[in-house]
Amino acid sequence: MTRRLHLISTFLLSAIALSSCSDSSTTQSGGGGAGQGGARPPAQVSVVIMKQSPHEITTTLPGRASAFQMAEIRPRVSGVIQEIAFREGSEVKEGDLLFKIEDDTYRAAFAQAQASLQKAEAGVPTAQSNLARQERLVGSGATQVELENARVTLLQAEADVAQAKAALRSAEIELALTEIRAPFEGVTTASRYSIGNVVTANQADSLMTLRRLDPIYIELTESSVNLLRLREAIEAGRIEQSQSKTTDIRLMLEDGIEYPVVGKLDMSEMAVSQTTGTYSIRAVFDNPDNLILPGMYVRATVNVGTENGYLIPQRAANRSPNGELTAKFVTAENTVETRTFTAAEVSGNNWLVANGIADGDKLIVDGFQRIGDGAPVQPVEATINADGIVEEAAAPAAAPAAQP
Repeated sequence: MTRRLHLISTFLLSAIALSSCSDSSTTQSGGGGAGQGGARPPAQVSVVIMKQSPHEITTTLPGRASAFQMAEIRPRVSGVIQEIAFREGSEVKEGDLLFKIEDDTYRAAFAQAQASLQKAEAGVPTAQSNLARQERLVGSGATQVELENARVTLLQAEADVAQAKAALRSAEIELALTEIRAPFEGVTTASRYSIGNVVTANQADSLMTLRRLDPIYIELTESSVNLLRLREAIEAGRIEQSQSKTTDIRLMLEDGIEYPVVGKLDMSEMAVSQTTGTYSIRAVFDNPDNLILPGMYVRATVNVGTENGYLIPQRAANRSPNGELTAKFVTAENTVETRTFTAAEVSGNNWLVANGIADGDKLIVDGFQRIGDGAPVQPVEATINADGIVEEAAAPAAAPAAQP
């Protein structure tokens, strides 16, 4: 019995000790929470000071390269290919020989036409003499019928000469067409025929393709909706176009490298595609090194004019659920607010906005991803370099400590 009472008393003392430790821990924890319950310091955000100025408005369009000139080379006379005079894939000049077709039969036809002309020409003097004799004898025994027959004979002889000349010219053309020459300067493709193959005049299959690559065309496509918006902005006076009629166009190649040559607008299609809702623009670029080849995909940046406004870097902009441009700014009370812009144009790597911003406004360009509207912030002035990297302005040097 005594041992049982001892165990009970020992258990009660342990429980009292644990309760005391718990109360002490709770008291210390509560005291610590009270000490740490102060407000969090405002988050630092990088801001750019807004200032209105004129900026170029650009639009980026997808496009494909196509040859400035292209011709499917086909024979215009029939025969056997006797010679292939070009190296496949090489450049040729206008008038260079490409293919030679055997010309034996065409030379024979040409010689026959020459002989026919000579025969026809030989009959003209006889007909002329006969007509002159009938004219002298018409009053002394020659009948009027004989005179008319003499005139008809001369006319027939002259017609035979004209017909023979035309036949000779036709034979001469066919003989010349046995030499197939380049219609313009360009680059050849692989030949689809070889020496000894028989070809026919105006056949469906071409012998090869000739393309002129310098200069070269770039076929661009633009949405008809964007076209209407641009025209409305120009007519409203928001966008000023250059006085010159030419438009500079720059290209970005498939590997992301900017093409060093500036192109010019060549023509625009005055119709909208019924299937895609786009219209076509064609630009022309010098291509002396054949760097751009037909079929290449490119992106073109077209300068469409200038507008006074404020630049919002793309890294500082977002899109609302309905597609409108949004950006975050720092208010006069150093809190965050989100502004929505219904109209924005592209200017290089930035959005150009004309309304909703005033000089001196602070645009948040970094750190806005973790804060919401109304949150207190500490703005730090910064700039964005050409590569889109935020560079904070250098802090002013601290004043030297006072000497005792």
